[in-house]
Amino acid sequence: MKLKMHKVELTCYAGNLKCLKEAIASGADSVYVGGESFGRDTLSDDFSREDLIEGIKFTHDNNKKIYLTINLLPHNKDFDGFKEFLMELDRLKVDALIVSEPGTLVMVKQILPNIKVHLGNVSNVYNYETANFWYNQGVNRVVISRELSIKEMETMRLKTPDTLELEAFVHGPIIMSYSGRKLITSYLESKGKDDYSPKKRYNLTEEKRKGQYCPVYEDDGGTIFFASRDLCTIEYLDRIIKSGVNTLTIEARMEDENYVREVVSVYREAIDDFYQNNFEYKCSEDMLERLKKATHRKHTTGFYLEEIVNYD
Repeated sequence: MKLKMHKVELTCYAGNLKCLKEAIASGADSVYVGGESFGRDTLSDDFSREDLIEGIKFTHDNNKKIYLTINLLPHNKDFDGFKEFLMELDRLKVDALIVSEPGTLVMVKQILPNIKVHLGNVSNVYNYETANFWYNQGVNRVVISRELSIKEMETMRLKTPDTLELEAFVHGPIIMSYSGRKLITSYLESKGKDDYSPKKRYNLTEEKRKGQYCPVYEDDGGTIFFASRDLCTIEYLDRIIKSGVNTLTIEARMEDENYVREVVSVYREAIDDFYQNNFEYKCSEDMLERLKKATHRKHTTGFYLEEIVNYD
């Protein structure tokens, strides 16, 4: 077997400076953020340049890492001033950039050939051949699709280079669909209305399952649909670590610093228990209860197991 025991990284999305500091203080090894331009700022408070500078300093002062997302699926206009933006990030010493499509990757590698590049989850890496393709293009880490099982993660690790890092989401809202179009705004405008506001809450519902809401969010980059349940893998965290992935990710872009504090601390405790107990692990009822109390949304194991487990 190629699988080796290794120390996994715990990372968390930080929607604002408060969440960034809370994630680091609660035990995250790294955070990923969106900047005030080019960064994926959907569902979060924007990081101003000043916030980003302070956040980078705080993260590095605590010997942690910070990654910055590049615009999800950029349009032509998004590349205006792109070189200057990248040079600024290089001066600020971000630890890696997260890209989602080939054009952005090419420009990043041309302008900053030595910076580490991660491939975002919307690029849909479902198999080891695709992972190897991106590795050969200069990507250092790929985020595995959330539709894969743990067994498929193991196969991907076995059939990719050890130097390619694999990242998997373990907790938080599940993005079920992304559109580069501003669907809500376009619809309202077609009806002669101009009253869309990102502060308003929109949900997708199914006719026969009333009360199960799939949140819909929109910004200048487009529209994103979320599943009605949040991912929760705390009971099976040892299996995910043993699959060979390098990084475990908490999705918290819709959440505040209280959520970040609770969820990150639980996963930090679980990871530490796994290693301290010689790779043996048992999730406690306390961990599950703390995660349930962190959000009003119900949890699911998604596609990771042979059979989906939904938590009520």
